[in-house]
Amino acid sequence: MNRKVLLAGLAVVLPLIAVLLANIGRDPHSIESPLVGRPAPPFSLVPVGGGEPVTLLGLRGKPIVINFWATWCGPCFQEHPVLVSSARSLGDGVQFLGVVYDDDEANVREYLRRQGSSYPTLLDPGGQTAIAYGVYGVPETYFIDGEGKIVAKYVGPLNVADLMERLRLARGGTS
Repeated sequence: MNRKVLLAGLAVVLPLIAVLLANIGRDPHSIESPLVGRPAPPFSLVPVGGGEPVTLLGLRGKPIVINFWATWCGPCFQEHPVLVSSARSLGDGVQFLGVVYDDDEANVREYLRRQGSSYPTLLDPGGQTAIAYGVYGVPETYFIDGEGKIVAKYVGPLNVADLMERLRLARGGTS
């Protein structure tokens, strides 16, 4: 075997193994987004079923919960009732938005018809908004304060306690 090829292979493989070993057992919920503390990426997305585009700028002034989800996602199905009931109970004080990730509009319409909804669900053709937010899987939820700054990100299916804790941050640390 060529010694140069072996050394080059080890130079590539050993750092990768070190990174993997350093992160074994690390909870994906503990990985903080580099966007936290920064202005949320702007968007203009059309709701499922049509209508006027929803823009982030147009929602300034109150906390926003943006949930990236898909109909084919089991954990999204699990968290859907939490989001729907929380949006209903919190009313106009918080704006919830669902952003469809890599899914078909017809599937989404049928899913919402069966499962219900209480907030706008937006289409993200080409996934440009998901890319801007650094979404790497669903569900992922971002919490934005009234000034448009991302204050928290949650990876995985939300429960009420996790949602309310991060929403507290979006409200400026008050409950």
